[in-house]
Amino acid sequence: MPTVVDLPLAGGCSCGALRYRVSMPPMMVYNCHCTNCQKVSGGAFSTAATIMEAGFEFVAGTPRIVEWTSDAGNTRYGMFCGGCGSRIANGQRPAGGFLSLRAGTLDDTRWIEPVGDIWLRSRQSWVSIPEERLRAEQQPGDYAPYVERFRAQGRFTA
Repeated sequence: MPTVVDLPLAGGCSCGALRYRVSMPPMMVYNCHCTNCQKVSGGAFSTAATIMEAGFEFVAGTPRIVEWTSDAGNTRYGMFCGGCGSRIANGQRPAGGFLSLRAGTLDDTRWIEPVGDIWLRSRQSWVSIPEERLRAEQQPGDYAPYVERFRAQGRFTA
């Protein structure tokens, strides 16, 4: 039986200066193996929850915004804590209405289970991907299978 999660979700940075609230259920959870996620996290990939920008708000602190060009050539921006450097979320310009929330910044991560992995062409050679996960060598052209697979986990009530 999957862990069912109540809204709102809450989270923050390592030092506690930034706190946020998510009032709408995530659309999906996935692992990103792009070179930017590797560099920013210091690890082989990052785990992200795609959320609606309209359902996200900082309730304490003001993030530092940093822009870069993604592996796909898009202008992206990240919201970081200016004190401890934790990346909370990132989005793209022009805004698409979605954010990639760093799942590890949530207070409750018991329910996090990625449905797929993206940017596998830049994954570390020692990383194994479970057979049941969705896969994309680059940025997927269609996220509908990821959204459907996450919805099927039944983590959030209507």
